[in-house]
Amino acid sequence: MWSSSNGTANVRKGRAGQLNRQHLQAQYKEILQAYLEGRGETQLYLAQQLGKWFLKQNVAPEEIIDMHLHTMEEMVDMPEPVRESFQLLTEVMIEYGNTYREHRSLRSRQKQLESEIEVAVTMQQTLLSEKVPSLEGVDIGLVSVPAKKMSGDYYHFVRHDADLFSVAIADITGKGIPAALCMSMIKYAMDCLYLTRLDPSEILFFLNGIVERNIDPSMFVTMLCGCYCLESHHFRYAVAGHEPGFLYRAKEETFYDLAGQGIALGVKRGAKYPEYSIGLEEGDLLILLTDGVTERKMGERFLQREELIGYLQAEVGRSAQEIADNLYRRLLELSHFELPDDHTMIVIRRA
Repeated sequence: MWSSSNGTANVRKGRAGQLNRQHLQAQYKEILQAYLEGRGETQLYLAQQLGKWFLKQNVAPEEIIDMHLHTMEEMVDMPEPVRESFQLLTEVMIEYGNTYREHRSLRSRQKQLESEIEVAVTMQQTLLSEKVPSLEGVDIGLVSVPAKKMSGDYYHFVRHDADLFSVAIADITGKGIPAALCMSMIKYAMDCLYLTRLDPSEILFFLNGIVERNIDPSMFVTMLCGCYCLESHHFRYAVAGHEPGFLYRAKEETFYDLAGQGIALGVKRGAKYPEYSIGLEEGDLLILLTDGVTERKMGERFLQREELIGYLQAEVGRSAQEIADNLYRRLLELSHFELPDDHTMIVIRRA
């Protein structure tokens, strides 16, 4: 509602704005007149500073042109064509000013979004701790590098007791924020499921129901979930459409594809996941990975699985972490230091 106090305040504000404009007009006239008379560097410097002040005060470009026109009219007798040309320039600058202000607004929102993404990246890095368990008789190596700021890959280690630990590796379709949000949901679901001490096949069964109900139908998750017995050195696992890993037999000096089938999580309600079991002998390697490792483009062609085995074969005498690190660096060089997809590899060696 209008009140006398509001009216007085608005009048004062209007007068203040008018006085401020008159002051700027006089200052601008002084700078312009001095420049036209002497064309000195001092006047150019003052004009630059005034331009910066206009920018900070969000003065529109058309207002500056209008100020210049009025100043020139006070100083010289302008021909009519010159005066009319300013009208055209004003129309041009009105559109320019609108576009420029929209651009600044978009930049501001972009910076805010980038700031929020940095917070989300920090949270995801906290969720995906790179610490691996220190276990007697087993050597573990890990490399997980996102293609963008946020990763759609997931890995998990849980130490249940002195003789048993669990490991999981997963790949969420897509990249960026949607995949990262889905990964966070899986992380918390896995934390709850591991508390129940379920078998790998049961974990995937329940996790499939969670994913199927809570993510977009266009998305799905591939995963390998397993548990390793430190006493018998047996690895029991189940697979949900995930990239086949490798099993290296030290006695045979041979790599084998890790067996395992199962539909990806979130695709079919009530899907069942068969369980597999393998035993590891001294020097054997278990290599779990995401398709960002195997589906690596090198120039005009893609990396072949046989080539990857060859690179792994050259590293088998090293520690688990050295194997993971060296392979990552090798593939990065071969792909000209481009990382089109998230790269995650877990190496487990029986010592």
